[in-house]
Amino acid sequence: MGETRLEELREENNLKAKEVAKALNIAESTYSEWEHNKIPIPTKRIIEIANFYNVNIDYLLILSNIKISLNSKDINLELIGNRLKEIRQELNLSLRELGEKLNTAFSSLASYERGECLIQSDILISLCRESNYSIDWVLGRSKDKYIK
Repeated sequence: MGETRLEELREENNLKAKEVAKALNIAESTYSEWEHNKIPIPTKRIIEIANFYNVNIDYLLILSNIKISLNSKDINLELIGNRLKEIRQELNLSLRELGEKLNTAFSSLASYERGECLIQSDILISLCRESNYSIDWVLGRSKDKYIK
């Protein structure tokens, strides 16, 4: 689980956790657990939260201190898969080697690369921290390839 700026963003927007949870259509307790890094935020929900606050995911997850106004509703699994494969190839790693590095099954990585399912947030965050690639770029929300 990575640190987030959820509480900071909520307070900047003069919102209560209850209001954010309602807007995201989730339980207040779930939002609170995300805000206090008690449970990981699913990738789809990270995108929704970034859209809600109109910020880049790299900023939201404290991979960058540069806040950029971004909002994108589309989740293109094929694009994400192609970008994950591109990162792996640029790192010159096999699926098995990357799986070992990220402590995940190479078969899961293969299914992400094929665009069969959305990559788990903890794996995505680890990969982007390790490689300096922007999560927003990987998820098709930005044209900027690297974390700023």
